[in-house]
Amino acid sequence: MPAAPQTHRHINPWIIATSVMLSTFMEVLDTTIVNVSLPHIAGSLSASIDEATWVLTSYLVANAIILPITGWLSNFFGRKRLLMASVIGFTLASLLCGIAPTLPLLILFRVIQGACGGSLQPLSQAILLEAFPPQERGKAMGFWGLGIVVAPVLGPVLGGWLTDSYSWRWVFYVNLPVGIASIVMTYLFIFDPPYIKRATSKIDYWGIGMLAVWIGALQIVFDKGQEEDWFSSPMIVILTAVTAIFLIAFLIRQLVAKSPVVDLRVFKFRSYAAGVFLMTVLGFVLYGSTVILPIWLQTLLGYSSALAGITMAPRGIGSMIGMPVVGMILPKFDPRKLLATGLLMGGFSTYQLAHMSMDAGFWDLCWPQFMQGFALGLIFVPLTTISMFPIPKEVMGNATSLFNLMRNLGGSIGIAMVTTLNGRYQQRHMNILASHINALNPQAAETMQALQARFMAAGSDAITAQKQAYIAIFGVVQQQSAMLAFLDIFMLLTVVFLLMIPLVFIMKKPRGPVSAEAAMH
Repeated sequence: MPAAPQTHRHINPWIIATSVMLSTFMEVLDTTIVNVSLPHIAGSLSASIDEATWVLTSYLVANAIILPITGWLSNFFGRKRLLMASVIGFTLASLLCGIAPTLPLLILFRVIQGACGGSLQPLSQAILLEAFPPQERGKAMGFWGLGIVVAPVLGPVLGGWLTDSYSWRWVFYVNLPVGIASIVMTYLFIFDPPYIKRATSKIDYWGIGMLAVWIGALQIVFDKGQEEDWFSSPMIVILTAVTAIFLIAFLIRQLVAKSPVVDLRVFKFRSYAAGVFLMTVLGFVLYGSTVILPIWLQTLLGYSSALAGITMAPRGIGSMIGMPVVGMILPKFDPRKLLATGLLMGGFSTYQLAHMSMDAGFWDLCWPQFMQGFALGLIFVPLTTISMFPIPKEVMGNATSLFNLMRNLGGSIGIAMVTTLNGRYQQRHMNILASHINALNPQAAETMQALQARFMAAGSDAITAQKQAYIAIFGVVQQQSAMLAFLDIFMLLTVVFLLMIPLVFIMKKPRGPVSAEAAMH
């Protein structure tokens, strides 16, 4: 095996890993840490909750636009220079978000924060993959994956605690010490490899513009679709049409341009193309389940925000254990088998959650989540390693940009779909359950009489007691409909996990370092 690629001086790769891990963890944390603070932000800045959600949307849109062009930006400006500028910009934007006096200013600063943070994930991944020799990349991806998987789970917990204990502004101030540490370590320990050079002085303005339009429009569709009732809203219809038109134009432009801002030829690598698709679906499952589980715990089981966060902690613990372990054992096993095992475990964990009841306790929820967290380690580390193995180092930045973009878009699709299906499934189950409650159903009539008698015994007259009995039965129907909807969603996630397994074996098993030409075939 060849030695690790050399930079301008020899730096321990684990120091490099720590340097880039700080900025990555900080950026991914900010995708979810603000969620629980929205009511406080809205109240403090005299805005509605709907208006305050643009604090989330603006960040995600700016983040998604920068992600795919990170490889081009790093070649144009230099990787270290871009990384330093991104971390400095993200840290300063976090400070500005914390002191923002009005909602429009807060949204503006979140746009800056998202734009600066968009390049951090692909840059850190590319730097890590090049700092370690191929046989040790599993360990590197295990370490890096902790930030990617644990941060979205930790975000709502930390955000809730900071907001309750101090103020919503502290969900932004918490980035300052991490950002400063990352700036210092990046300056001291990160250097551009010799093949990173200014590839061209020509800028594809048309390509960048088309990319910004279709990704921005698509992200707003995902974030606002359920709130606007999807295609019944003219805004969503128009944005969807804009997305389709500019996406097609962008793809054509990138295929014919001499200096494309996003090099799509990287999809000629079969393992990479399959890996990007699997990562997109993994983002769907990861973010979808991360969103739906706290809603279930708080709306049906009566958990507080803090208790819901604690209940979700086993998932993060499972990932923290699974990723380093998988990183160490990866060289000894076929990574495709580890990946398939992880998908199977992930499917089994959501299958267990799909058979919960209203009587579920902490330990009933603990083990499926721990298993899912460990499964994510089995999935994420081998998937990243296999996908990136055949990629030449000269285009690694472009490949990691697209890889992370598709994971984020998969997450947006997952969040949009589970929130939409949750409402649709509840309506369906409510119609079914309510159809059985009538005078011809002996059980329903008996329950109605028993409830009416109980309310009359409590002091209500006959007419009032009857109304109270109807309200009580309707409440039970609502509760059970919501419960059945959640179970349906977890079963859907189970099916998605299982459908991914056959795709694993489309990917090639890494057999030592290969040339770019050999990996194409």
